[in-house]
Amino acid sequence: MDLNLKGKNAFVSGSTQGIGKAIAEELATLGANVTLCARNVESLNEVKSTLANSDGQSHQTLVADFSKPDQLKAAVDEHLGQGNQYHILINNTGGPPGGQAIEAGIDEFRIAFNQHLICNQILAQDIVPGMKEAGFGRIINVISTSVKAPLNGLGVSNTVRGAVANWSKTLANELGQFGITVNNVLPGATATQRLSSIIENKANKTGKSVDEVGSAMKAAVPAKRFAEAHEVAAAAAFLASPAAGYINGINLPVDGGRTVSL
Repeated sequence: MDLNLKGKNAFVSGSTQGIGKAIAEELATLGANVTLCARNVESLNEVKSTLANSDGQSHQTLVADFSKPDQLKAAVDEHLGQGNQYHILINNTGGPPGGQAIEAGIDEFRIAFNQHLICNQILAQDIVPGMKEAGFGRIINVISTSVKAPLNGLGVSNTVRGAVANWSKTLANELGQFGITVNNVLPGATATQRLSSIIENKANKTGKSVDEVGSAMKAAVPAKRFAEAHEVAAAAAFLASPAAGYINGINLPVDGGRTVSL
């Protein structure tokens, strides 16, 4: 099985913590040159210093705020204008705050739509031409199992994640002929800062303890535990590899079997 990413360049957004960081680490371990993208320069440099480079990789950082699509566009345009070209694009952005859809303000939907779909579109439009030129491309969107079965209490996230999933499938149909695959990784409950925040919010609303809420969530998973970020990263890294060249347009749950639908 060909998992070798030596000579491949990967752009990973949201890569200073959680799943995004784990994906960047996994891609570097497989030999890729990784560009980390997030808004905090200190965190970016810290993660960059830990990435594997046993194959002589050259890792980079790019500072951008996904709440400001125009700023992201300008930063990526300048970066690509310096001769950078990518074979792998990982779209990964932290989820919107929890809450019921009916209670969400219009701006909550607008902000989430910009941070996820619009920013994904900006990155794809800028990076895909280089993939076409190389005859090799992997676009992997880290979304959520909510695209298969909406999750209670995550109204805005359910809505926007579903839009991203359909955008992704559309791109898969359009770009497959160029050797570019587009797939979605759907993490279930994963031991990250995001999950801790969700558990704390639910505990505050229900009057239960954090431990009680966490235990109930684990009990709903056939594996009876939360995922580790590196387990989600492994799935993304496989989809980025040459071995996954004929896998295109799929939603891949990494959820310990929690999602009830096929």
